Amino acid sequence: DGRYFVQAKKELEGQDTRLMAMGEEGVPTIEEYLMDHMPEGGVLGFDGRVVNAAKGRKFETMMAEKHATLSVGDDLAGEVWEERPILPAPEVWVLDVKYAGETVAEKLARLRTAMKKEHATVHILSSLDDVAWLFNIRKNSDDGNVLAPAFTLITEDEARLFINSRKFSPELRAYFEENHVAIEKYDAIYDAVAGIRNETVLLEPGKVNFALYKKIDASNRIVEAMNPTSRMKAVKNPVEMENLRKAHLKDGVALTKFLCWMKKNAGKVELTETEAAERLEDYRKAQEGYLGPSFTTISAFGSNAAMCHYHATKEQESPVGTDGFYLVDSGGQYYEGTTDVTRTIAVGHVTDEMKEHFTLVMMGMLRLMNAKFNVDYLARGPLWERGFDFNHGTGHGVGFLSAVHERPNGIRWRIVPERQDSCVLEEGMLTSDEPGLYIEGSHGIRTENLSLCRKAEKNEYGQFMCFENMTFAPIDLDAVDISVMEPSDVRMLNAYHKEVCEKLSPYMTEEENEWLKEATRPIGEDYTWRI
Repeated sequence: DGRYFVQAKKELEGQDTRLMAMGEEGVPTIEEYLMDHMPEGGVLGFDGRVVNAAKGRKFETMMAEKHATLSVGDDLAGEVWEERPILPAPEVWVLDVKYAGETVAEKLARLRTAMKKEHATVHILSSLDDVAWLFNIRKNSDDGNVLAPAFTLITEDEARLFINSRKFSPELRAYFEENHVAIEKYDAIYDAVAGIRNETVLLEPGKVNFALYKKIDASNRIVEAMNPTSRMKAVKNPVEMENLRKAHLKDGVALTKFLCWMKKNAGKVELTETEAAERLEDYRKAQEGYLGPSFTTISAFGSNAAMCHYHATKEQESPVGTDGFYLVDSGGQYYEGTTDVTRTIAVGHVTDEMKEHFTLVMMGMLRLMNAKFNVDYLARGPLWERGFDFNHGTGHGVGFLSAVHERPNGIRWRIVPERQDSCVLEEGMLTSDEPGLYIEGSHGIRTENLSLCRKAEKNEYGQFMCFENMTFAPIDLDAVDISVMEPSDVRMLNAYHKEVCEKLSPYMTEEENEWLKEATRPIGEDYTWRI
């Protein structure tokens, strides 16, 4: 993934490790590398619990050509991992139907209907976001991961949840009993699958591990398809959609208060990247219903922002300097849903070239946000016209109080099959809109909003679709080069900022509102458009 190459190169300096930048010209795939280096009659070892069945089967076929075998029953890395922490028991709680919008019984009924369409009698489900959605459960978390490690087996009349239940409350156990869900030990899934006979088993090879897949007895017929729950949960129901609006308003208030503070203080007071992230977290904690970050905050100044998923730590970080771009990519988990937003702001002086880069990225985000046709070139177009591009997708699906990256929806011009994020967008799908530009050693820019897919007008030409913007936070006008923009881009920016100001101003202090009014001022009224 291109987002990590710059970061990996920096982190591997001085190590006897060769970076293989996957997908780049001249770099072999893992499969090609194995075929070139595996000796005849050799053995390929891996922990079958952490390689999916689709990949494991591919390795199995490849190794047969080399008369080689697989060793997948041992955790070789675990054997040399000293003082390895044990897998913790999750503290699980129930997401109320006033947030989820659908009961467990209703979801199980929908899933069983989908199973019947596939003529399946048993469904193996092990992807954590699907399990959490199906049973309306989440776990306590301080790192954004609210998904409890679990497996489930679903039949026409049984639902078996395999999970470490050591910290389950009596109320939680009663909840599962009321919904006819049997609780079993986490590792018992392997014996349970091994005991299935003469059934039709529905599973998704890319979402079931190879060790579990190999436990399925030959008497069973296997049906391979995407987990039905994946498409179900991607389409948010009306209750979820309304809750998401509330979550994003809260998040916009927190982020805007932070941006106000940063614009007044960054470059003027001593401030590190982690301290900036901590201040943003404090603003989020002040919002009712906030549960924690949806992922580790990316807080990056200057050249660090060119590493798309850079993570500052107390041991290795940079100060927020006096001249350059500061980028913050962050999100929150709320009872009302998941947020993910990126803003880049100018601190002190930024060059004309940097302003041009910022403006092109902003234009792409706004054009896609206002599109009636969801096509990636709207976001990349301003960059492509000037010979720039970014090496990651333009958008990814976002879950509801779940994973911040969710399939099957996404926005990218180049389909990446293993990501499974190129489906037709449907009403209710929440997707990010995040073009960027990264100049190694200099600066990085990304502007990200989340958009909810909605139905627009329907006429003799068919059903048109559009996006409802969900994210409300100012875009830094100090970094905008209006000469790069088309009149339509200026109108979209002004309209967006007008809505930002209207929605957020009731929640701001008088001092913050003075800043917000200036930060969202309309631009371009007296500008003479260049030919």
